Amino acid sequence: MTQLKVFSSGGGQQSIAALVLSAQGRIKFPVHLFANVGDDSEKNATLRYVREHAMPYAQQHGIEFVELRRIMRGGSDKGHERTILQDLRRPGSRSVRIPMRMPNGAPGNRSCTHQWKIEVVARETRRRGATPEHPAIVGIGISVDEIHRAKDSTVAHQVSAHPLLDLNLRRTDCQSIIRNAGLPIPPKSACWFCPMQRPEDWQDLRRNDPAKFAEAAELEADMIERRAQLGRDPIYMTRFGQPLAQAIPDGVDLLPMFDEADGACDSGWCFT
Repeated sequence: MTQLKVFSSGGGQQSIAALVLSAQGRIKFPVHLFANVGDDSEKNATLRYVREHAMPYAQQHGIEFVELRRIMRGGSDKGHERTILQDLRRPGSRSVRIPMRMPNGAPGNRSCTHQWKIEVVARETRRRGATPEHPAIVGIGISVDEIHRAKDSTVAHQVSAHPLLDLNLRRTDCQSIIRNAGLPIPPKSACWFCPMQRPEDWQDLRRNDPAKFAEAAELEADMIERRAQLGRDPIYMTRFGQPLAQAIPDGVDLLPMFDEADGACDSGWCFT
């Protein structure tokens, strides 16, 4: 029985470099799976890149590039897609799936990675025949400069592979691979409202897409109000312990800040 090999693509730089390497035969992943957390949730720039560049490139080189979505298995929306943003806006919902920041700046628990990335890919590999006895090999786009993020799979019918680490590639190497293939460098992939973004990313959003920034501030305010009704502490989009519009003031440039978890989903399923 031929072992199933797929690459979990986040649509970012490491993932696209892995796509090029697959086309060149330097790594052997004939199937690339892009778990789309929602057209209303993914950054528009990432979706454009995947559809205008990654998918056509894959097709030209005989690689199967599949866009997956989270389809509900039960409840009133059984058989329909549920995006992260839809889940956050559900009336009466008490759960917050994204890592909103506590008043001290620490990120809260999150299940978005597991439910919209890991589970979605796992369903597809199971559908394609992977079992605990014959697990699928799932490639993850972690480069040498992020080696601390490399982990074993927690899915019984999958084992993780890290082909970029095997080739000793850094993010800058990935950029060169993409350019040399004649492709533009993709933007960092993430949800546009991800609380793990750097302050300067929020600043860019406020400057370049004020309507989307206002939507993020409104989403934050709604979650704060819901938690207040439950007698819980407020939660925020940034580490600064105050509402987004105050934390990221208009017209004020912030100095770049290092953040180990910077909101990128380039590795296929966020920070894992």
